[in-house]
Amino acid sequence: MPNYPAISAPSDVRIPDVHVPDAHVSDVHVNVAESATRIGNGIMSAVGLGSCVALMLYDRAARVGAMAHILLPHEALSRVPGGAAKYGSSAVPHLLQSMRALAVIGAPVASLVGGASMFATLLKVGGINMGERNVDAVRRALAIAGIAIEAEDVGGEYGRSIFFDVATGQVRVVSIQHGERIL
Repeated sequence: MPNYPAISAPSDVRIPDVHVPDAHVSDVHVNVAESATRIGNGIMSAVGLGSCVALMLYDRAARVGAMAHILLPHEALSRVPGGAAKYGSSAVPHLLQSMRALAVIGAPVASLVGGASMFATLLKVGGINMGERNVDAVRRALAIAGIAIEAEDVGGEYGRSIFFDVATGQVRVVSIQHGERIL
């Protein structure tokens, strides 16, 4: 395993909602409305995605990855205020800022997972499909930032768990109904 020098953000930079684990910790679980950023190696995971969307940004050259576990499309739908990682409309700039705090990055690519309609049969015709709205909000934010979507596994009516390998950029999606898939 390569020995990378420790890199930290300047002391005057505050990045809320970013979990940058100790260099010796290889796995990071990203909870709902949280984010994590890693450089070099490690696995980031989000378990039990339903209507939530896991957004992964990855810069291959710098080997920097970031993940947000997005709960809602935008702040206006939230009863309780949250950090930038909670919303599809603000997660992209938040993740870019956290990646830039660790390294000089070029043009990261995105992967999206989740955004299911878990209770489609209970929705009235024309009812709010929060999963679809989350996916749309993230796609709009990525388009505004000029970031290409490299891979996605979104929609449907089933939950997923994801495992994002920062060393390779590989995203592994696991679901009970559809087994395992590499994006």
